[in-house]
Amino acid sequence: MHRHTISVLVENKFGVLARVSGMFSGRGFNIHSLNVGPSHDPTISRMTLVVNAQDEKVVDQIIKQLDKLIDVITIIDFREGESVERELVLLQVNVDSKTRPEVIELCTIFRGKIIDVAPQVLTIEITGDSGKVEKFIQLMDTFGINALTRTGKIALPVAGGLNRKIIST
Repeated sequence: MHRHTISVLVENKFGVLARVSGMFSGRGFNIHSLNVGPSHDPTISRMTLVVNAQDEKVVDQIIKQLDKLIDVITIIDFREGESVERELVLLQVNVDSKTRPEVIELCTIFRGKIIDVAPQVLTIEITGDSGKVEKFIQLMDTFGINALTRTGKIALPVAGGLNRKIIST
C-alpha cells in the first residue's frame, strides 16, 4: 500500500467538506490526511488529500468519484516529483538544563523555530516534507514529547508544467 497525494479545488460553499469526506467513508476509502484552506480566490478552497491506496485502480476510482461531486472544480493527481509538498508540526518537548542545548541545536539543524519557552518544556514549530518531519519527531521523541499536532500535507504543482493528470469539471 502506498500514499498518494490528490489536490482538489472546490467551491467554497457550506457542506463541501462533508460531501467529500462522506464520499470517502461511503465507499470505504481511507484518508491518511486531509488539509483544507482558502486559495487566492475567496470563492475557491483547496483540499489536499493523502490517501492510502493498494494500486492505481483505487486512485483512479477515487478521482472518478470526486469528479462526480458538484462542487469540485479541478482535481490534480500528483505523481512522484510533480509537486512541492510541505507539512507543519507544532510539538512540545520535555527539557532540563542538560537536554535543552541539544534540543536547541537539533532545532537549528532542522531549521525549526522555538516558539515558546518554559522551564521544563520547549514548544517547537517545524515545516518540511514528510521525511524531514518524521525524522525530527523521532529525534524529539527521545527527549519526551508532551503534545504534538500536524497539519497533514499541503501541495502545489512544481513550476514548469509536468505530465500530471488534471481533471477539470
